[in-house]
Amino acid sequence: MSDTTAAQGDPGEQAGPLPPYSAADIAAAWRRERPGTPTESIEIVTPIWWLGKLFADDRGRALREAGIDAATLDLLSVIRRSGPPYALSTREIARRTLVTAGAISQRVARAERDGLVRRAPGTGGRRSVEVSLTVEGHALIERSVDAVLGREAALVGSLSPQERDTLTGLLDKLMTDVRRRTAVERG
Repeated sequence: MSDTTAAQGDPGEQAGPLPPYSAADIAAAWRRERPGTPTESIEIVTPIWWLGKLFADDRGRALREAGIDAATLDLLSVIRRSGPPYALSTREIARRTLVTAGAISQRVARAERDGLVRRAPGTGGRRSVEVSLTVEGHALIERSVDAVLGREAALVGSLSPQERDTLTGLLDKLMTDVRRRTAVERG
């Protein structure tokens, strides 16, 4: 991975372990090589990208071990979190996952073929479809969510409860502002 890639934080170009240098080293090198270059984001954005890569890779391993893919985990999780009777309309699933209706339709069809969910006519009109967990789907999400969230809890375990609260608040603040700013720039 080049310094440019690291400074931009693109984890897709990273192969293997993280580089032996820090984000502070990258920022300092840019300040030395290009005085006046805005570097104040590097020590925030680069570690976020690196952490995202580490978390994504680790989650992928946990999902493979649990025998589920990320899209199916997302689908089953949304339905499971809805509470008994563990059923939601496809429209509500799309709203809660921020995935397009077409992608939800594909996920539901695949999960139905695998015996994890069942579809039935919904109560919201003639085109409404309700998706519910089967016994097999319920069992799979129970095992999978424990495996994934247990692993992720262990990965953030070095932070004290107070540090986790502080980080959660700061990340929420940053996420809210970045969403607002990027929506304005796109729209």
